[in-house]
Amino acid sequence: MTEEGQDFLDKPVLVTGASGFVGSHVARLLTERGRDVRVMLRTTSKPDAMAGLPVEIHYGDVLDPDSLRAAMAGCGSVFHSVVDARFWLTDTTPLYRNNVEGLVNSMDVALESGVQRFIFTSTMGTLGLNPDGPVTEDIPFNWRDRAPDYILARLEAENRFLEYCRERGLPGVALCVANTYGPQDYAPTPHGKMLWDVSRGRANFTMDAGAPTVDIRDVAEAALSAEVRGRIGERYIIANEFISNRDFYTLAAKEGGHEPPRVIPLSVGYVMAWLGERIMRLRGKRDYMVRADAVFLANAFREMDTSKARTELDWHPRPIAQTIRDAVAWYAQHMEQDSA
Repeated sequence: MTEEGQDFLDKPVLVTGASGFVGSHVARLLTERGRDVRVMLRTTSKPDAMAGLPVEIHYGDVLDPDSLRAAMAGCGSVFHSVVDARFWLTDTTPLYRNNVEGLVNSMDVALESGVQRFIFTSTMGTLGLNPDGPVTEDIPFNWRDRAPDYILARLEAENRFLEYCRERGLPGVALCVANTYGPQDYAPTPHGKMLWDVSRGRANFTMDAGAPTVDIRDVAEAALSAEVRGRIGERYIIANEFISNRDFYTLAAKEGGHEPPRVIPLSVGYVMAWLGERIMRLRGKRDYMVRADAVFLANAFREMDTSKARTELDWHPRPIAQTIRDAVAWYAQHMEQDSA
């Protein structure tokens, strides 16, 4: 790529969803690379992940185009990392509003503002399943009948993104990201908390399932590489190792000096979720994480072919054992301080 083709690197860059796990790590890496970074936060966002970072904060919302215009003015690149992952919502309207409408607003303003690169954080959940081998970017989505609304909302968002690239000239690249783990998980994420609980001996069981994983720091590396190397209108699988829960949590427990949790059959997990859902309904609860959908998603994704990202983005993720070690060390230092 010519120097002229990279002039967006000299302009400010905007990270939306910067208080989240992916967005905060993207913002952090951009600042480390000496970039002029703006972040968009809601006034209700927790600022922990931004503490100490030399960023220009714009308060707004992707559902408010005017706030997007103010934050995006003069930017060469946008990293859109807004994700509403609340799969447990009974009223799924916010999932579509935040994941789809928010993205559309951001893309509209990016086109209006002359943004030269638009990096979209998508999910491995938009990929087609392949029972006969590794999943690639070329397999079309083929499990709509099993997909919960969270996945369908993310799928609609990605389809709109690809449509904007194809038909409206959005200079975008999509990253289909696997389950993320690593340090600086301030929320923490639900799966990160499970890792932390296992490492300190506070989780009694896990299901006989498995999933692709990726270090959050490697996601940020992939995003910055996609800005420069990614092909417009393409999506890249950002996943590292597929690992079983048994092996994953055995590593986590070892880091904390505890015995690993007991592994129960997936069928038992479905029964427990089925009973849990009905108990919640009887108690009048609307939003709860104990769902059969969650059990299905815990084991839906298998091995993934990441050769496209490794080759085109020059992406080289670290081993999952290192990710677990670093995550547990960070939780031990920061979570225990917060609870003290």
